[in-house]
Amino acid sequence: MTLVELVERTAARLESAAVACGHGTTNAFDEAAWLVLWRLALPLDALADEAGRPVSDEECGRVEALVGERIASRRPTAYLTGEAWLQGVPFHADERAIVPRSLLAEPLVEGVLDALLGDEPADVLDLCTGGGSLAVLAALAWPRVRVLATDLSAPALALAAENVARHGLAGRVTLRRGDGLAALTAEDRFDLVLCNPPYVNARSMAALPAEYRAEPALALAGGDDGMDFVRTLVAGVAVHLKPHGALLLEIGHERRHFEAAFAALSPLWVSTSAGDDAVLWLTREQLAGRSADPVRGTKASPRAPR
Repeated sequence: MTLVELVERTAARLESAAVACGHGTTNAFDEAAWLVLWRLALPLDALADEAGRPVSDEECGRVEALVGERIASRRPTAYLTGEAWLQGVPFHADERAIVPRSLLAEPLVEGVLDALLGDEPADVLDLCTGGGSLAVLAALAWPRVRVLATDLSAPALALAAENVARHGLAGRVTLRRGDGLAALTAEDRFDLVLCNPPYVNARSMAALPAEYRAEPALALAGGDDGMDFVRTLVAGVAVHLKPHGALLLEIGHERRHFEAAFAALSPLWVSTSAGDDAVLWLTREQLAGRSADPVRGTKASPRAPR
């Protein structure tokens, strides 16, 4: 059997077991490639070059055991391998935090935020940092930026500390425990606040596949309409923004609930791979109630990567 044949057989097995993807892959073939390549200690981008590589019976057995664990446990593959990738950057991953996959990483890495901000930010807040992936990506995107990353979960912050250390960023990324904006001091001011909060509404939470229920519910559940945390954030974040500061917020599939909760706000909806409804941009002026609806119906246009 060749490597690609093993991947194809594994993909068929995953499909037959109705495994849910979405934690770094979007389909059974990519999920299978991840499992096979990791188990055989091959680079995760090696399938094209190694497609015809013979696979021994012993190697097949090791892969089959891992795939069996993936199916039986319904744990995300990132938890089984201990690693996830976001925008090409590797991160430690385990049950202490949700698997890195925030859509905020796209405008952050692709340069969209440079266009929106105008100037390189000096101070960035990553609120609800989880395992620290967005904080790390922000520090990598802007070499002089200072990042404060906060989370209510002590285990998540411990994982974030591992990822900050992994990328040599302890000098520019500070971790702090606290519940939302309560983690901040009166003096804390930021050019940019990144927030991928718990926003899944109660009905959707009840219907989540087992792979998502394996993640910390604290990082996912946003109350009846998904907006519990977001309400507190929108009400209080303006005082922690510098005069030209802004909030970049992920709300996933909850645009309908967001617009019902914040009818007076007119955010700029930022295009991502998930469409035009999952990530939004609000300036300090808008959040402080001084905006006259300048951006309804517009979208941010990405720039070429730096």
